Amino acid sequence: MRAYRVSALALTSVLGLTLAACGGSDNEEGQGPYDDGVVTLGVIGSSPVDDAIVEAAAEEGITVELQEFGDYSQVNPATVNGDIDMSRFQHIAYLADYMNNSGEEITPIVSTSIYPLGLYSNQYDSLDQIQDGDEIAIPNDSINQTRALLLLKANDLVEFTSETTAPTETDVDTENSKVTVTPVSAEQTVLSMDSVAASVINNDFLERADIDPESALAEDGVGEESSYPYVNLFTTTPENADDETLNKVAELFHTQPVLDAEAEESKGTAVSLDLPREQLEQILADYQQDLQK
Repeated sequence: MRAYRVSALALTSVLGLTLAACGGSDNEEGQGPYDDGVVTLGVIGSSPVDDAIVEAAAEEGITVELQEFGDYSQVNPATVNGDIDMSRFQHIAYLADYMNNSGEEITPIVSTSIYPLGLYSNQYDSLDQIQDGDEIAIPNDSINQTRALLLLKANDLVEFTSETTAPTETDVDTENSKVTVTPVSAEQTVLSMDSVAASVINNDFLERADIDPESALAEDGVGEESSYPYVNLFTTTPENADDETLNKVAELFHTQPVLDAEAEESKGTAVSLDLPREQLEQILADYQQDLQK
């Protein structure tokens, strides 16, 4: 899930910064949605990776225009409404939760990479320096909050009131936990670092916020099959999932110039995964079922 530099974090107050509006709904009746060779890609802020995709698509004769959003929650509704053609910002677990809660259908078409979730601090250099009662900021969206709490539990910073694989803030045993947790928006996990002992921060924000991933006090594992629900995606509507132009643009992610841009942006922490669509759809369906248990 993508983000941007601290200097650009003020963009989070700007909803739906539009560089262009050229969704498929504007095409003439009888045409395919992207016969004009223009694709509108929804992102959370633009990044060097997005720029590399735009450049690679241009070499294929396709114009990709970025539509920036200030918050994760805005992008999928924009896809459903036809305001954008496809998006690149979310992992399978986030999409499963969105679909369960909204009743809307969004289809993964190409996987990109898995990014580690880490615990970072401006106050401490190691986990053992964290004090009893310290406050930790965590993402407030349900899926990343679950992932953050599991990371804190794995490092003995919180305890849960009962066994759970999908904890929320209410599952934290406050009496027996070493720290307290404060859910905030994903971008606020960075902005809160000076006011809390540590923050659990999505990898998307590290390069833009000038945070060295090597400085993480702890991070979860990536690359194993158990981490596949956190692989990021290009997504679109079911009606457009087989569109040749959309798939061609999405597949450009796995070309070397784009992967090089991602390696630089993630400082080598991203793990690229090019999984078949059928596998992505199965992982998504399984995770939706798990969330409903």
